[in-house]
Amino acid sequence: MYKILIADDHPLFREAINNVIQSSFPGCETVETQDLDSALQLSQEAEDEFDLILLDLNMPGMNGLNGLITLRNESPTIPVVIVSAEEDKQIVLQAITYGAVGFITKSSPREQMAEALEQILAGNVYLPSDIIRSNQSETRSHRRNDDKQIPPELLSSLTRRQLLVLERMSAGESNKQIAYNLNIAETTVKAHVSAILRKLGVHNRIQAVLSAGNIDFSEYLKR
Repeated sequence: MYKILIADDHPLFREAINNVIQSSFPGCETVETQDLDSALQLSQEAEDEFDLILLDLNMPGMNGLNGLITLRNESPTIPVVIVSAEEDKQIVLQAITYGAVGFITKSSPREQMAEALEQILAGNVYLPSDIIRSNQSETRSHRRNDDKQIPPELLSSLTRRQLLVLERMSAGESNKQIAYNLNIAETTVKAHVSAILRKLGVHNRIQAVLSAGNIDFSEYLKR
């Protein structure tokens, strides 16, 4: 069963996220701490034991995203998820860039937190769907021609089914949701996602979604 380190300086939130974890993953072991120094110590002492670290962005010692960078450098094998009241899109995206495998906002409903943890523990990267939609809206409005956009020739290399999967990824759907909506197996979705990342030359799901922010999928799906 999983072992998760909860690093947050608010006791009430530690209790709340602990309740979400226990109800979603019965038997899961949790360890709690309230500052970066103790989180670093615990992760180094038991690096092979933790499956996940839930890291508050604003607790003592963090200094913003610098704490995330320090933790990733000291314990690179443990996946880290930022759990924060912060909802600024740029900070969320920077956290992913600096090595977090997910970002959960503290305002998220209990069910959404549970689903996010499920996705992350299954090996996926999680980003709040409203953040994804915000990024897409901004990208479409500005129509920036920067290096994050996907060249047409790469998009043309995707099969119709892969385009459908990418479209639903861009809507913030999990693999399970995509499988249900496209009436295919979840293992098939995972295979499509891997192929999409390879063909687009990106390293993870979030990069693919952000790169797809200005795509008119209806045009490509006419083929």
